[in-house]
Amino acid sequence: MTEDTDGPPTVGETVHDSARNRVGRVMDHVGPYIQLRPLAGGREWDADPDHLRALTRAELLSALVAEANARSRHRR
Repeated sequence: MTEDTDGPPTVGETVHDSARNRVGRVMDHVGPYIQLRPLAGGREWDADPDHLRALTRAELLSALVAEANARSRHRR
């Protein structure tokens, strides 16, 4: 599942999980689920592939900037 195809997301791709309203990076495919991890790291969660969509370039940039901002706030 990329912006150009409807297949399953690939490992490393960043997607939006509409069931949890969260953005995550694809870590693995396990059974019928896709395992996602928050961009800043943390606990993985299982997501139903039917609830995932690829981020637009603007959404991806926004998510990466938000993650970088959060990381910089915790370094103080």
